[in-house]
Amino acid sequence: MIRSSTPFASRLHYAWIMAALTFVVLIGASGFRSAPGVLMVPLQDAFGWDRATISLAVSVNMLLFGFMGPFAAAMMERFGLRRVLIGALLTVATGALLTLFMTQSWHLVVLWGVVVGLGTGSMATVLAATVANRWFVRRRGLVVGVLTAASATGQLVFLPVMAWLAGRYGWQAVSIAVATATLAVVPLVVVFARNRPEDLGLRRYGESDSDPTPVIRTNPIGAAFGALGQAVRAPAFWLLAGTFFICGATTNGLIGTHFIPAGIDHGMTEVAAANLLALIGVFDIVGTTASGWLTDRFRPELLLLTYYGLRGLSLILLPWVFDLPNYALVVFVVFYGLDWVATVPPTISLATSAFGVGQGALVYGWVFASHQLGAAFAASMAGYLRTIHGDYVLAFTGAGMLSLLAAAMCLFMGSSAPLAGLARRLWRQQPAPGELA
Repeated sequence: MIRSSTPFASRLHYAWIMAALTFVVLIGASGFRSAPGVLMVPLQDAFGWDRATISLAVSVNMLLFGFMGPFAAAMMERFGLRRVLIGALLTVATGALLTLFMTQSWHLVVLWGVVVGLGTGSMATVLAATVANRWFVRRRGLVVGVLTAASATGQLVFLPVMAWLAGRYGWQAVSIAVATATLAVVPLVVVFARNRPEDLGLRRYGESDSDPTPVIRTNPIGAAFGALGQAVRAPAFWLLAGTFFICGATTNGLIGTHFIPAGIDHGMTEVAAANLLALIGVFDIVGTTASGWLTDRFRPELLLLTYYGLRGLSLILLPWVFDLPNYALVVFVVFYGLDWVATVPPTISLATSAFGVGQGALVYGWVFASHQLGAAFAASMAGYLRTIHGDYVLAFTGAGMLSLLAAAMCLFMGSSAPLAGLARRLWRQQPAPGELA
C-alpha cells in the first residue's frame, strides 16, 4: 500500500494525479480521431475514393467508438483502468501504422473503422466518467468538464499539424505521427495509473464517509447489458440518449468530419480550415470547463436546453457565414467552440443522479453510444448530401433543426422540469427513487 509521506503529497490527493494522467491519455489518443477531417481530401486525391466512401469508414469508426463505451466501462471495473488503457493505446497505434499498407477502400473501413474504432472507443468520454465517479465526490462536474475538453480539444488542436504533414509529406506521415504520439502515452499509464483510491488506502476526493463505490466483478458483457436492461425502463435514459444522439450528429459527425471539406468548397486552403477547426478546440476548453463548473452549481437540464438551443441557431446560419467576410466565420468558430461538447458534464451528471454512482458510468456508456450513432449517421449522411447536391447547405441547416429539437426535449428532463409530469404520464409509470424524469 502506498501512502503519502511528504508535505506536498499529503496535500495533493492522488485523484488529481489520476485526473492529470487521464487528461494526457485523452489528449494523446484523440489525435488519431481528428485525422479523417484532414485526410478526406488527400485520400480522395490519392485513391480516387469519393467522400461518401471515405465517410463510410468514418461512420464505422464512430459507431464502434460509441458502442465500445459501456463495455469499456465494464472492463475497467472488472480488469482495471491500467490494463484497459494500455490495450486500447496499443490497438490505436497498430491500426494507425497498418493504414500505411492499405490499397482498397475496404482496408480503410477495417483499419480506420474497426481497429481504431475499438481502440479509441475504450478511451472515450466514458473514461472521463469512470475516473470522475471512481476518484471524486467533490469537484466531479469540474473534473468531467476538463477531461471532456481534453478529449474533444485534443482531436482539434492536432489538426493544423496534421494538415501541414499531409500537405508536405503525404497522408502517410499523419498515420506515423499519430501512432508515435499514441505510443508515447503508454509509459505514463504503466507508471502512474491506479485502479481505485482503495489501492492506495484512500477515499475518493471529498468523500466524508467510508461507504465504498460499488465494484462490478461480473462478466463485462453481462454487466454492460445488465445496466442497459435497467436503464431502458426509465424515461431519463431515452431523453438522455435522444439528445446525445443529436449532440453527436451536430459535432463529431458533421463539423468534426466535414467542416474542413466544406471550407475547401468555399475556397479556403486545407490548413486555413484546419486552423479554424483547431480554434474551435481552443474555445472548447473554456466552454466545457465552464460547463463542468456550472454543472456543480445549477440544474443540468437547464444548461442542456441552453446549449442545444444556441448550437441549433449557429448551425442554421453556418452555410451563409461561409460567404460573409472572414470575421463572421471567426465569430461562428468562437461561439460554436464554447458549445462544442459543453453538453457532456450535465449529461453525465444526469446519468449519475438517475442511476447511481455504481451504474452511472455504465449507463452513460450506452448514452454515449447513442451519441456516436448520431455522429455516424451525420458523417455518412452529410457526405451523401454533399455528393448529390454539391454543397453542405442541407446538412448544416438540418443539423441546426435537430439541435432545436434536442433543446425542446430538455423540457422533459428533471423532476421539476416544466414537462416532467407529462413525460411520466407518457411513460405510464411513476418515477423511481432518484429518477430524473
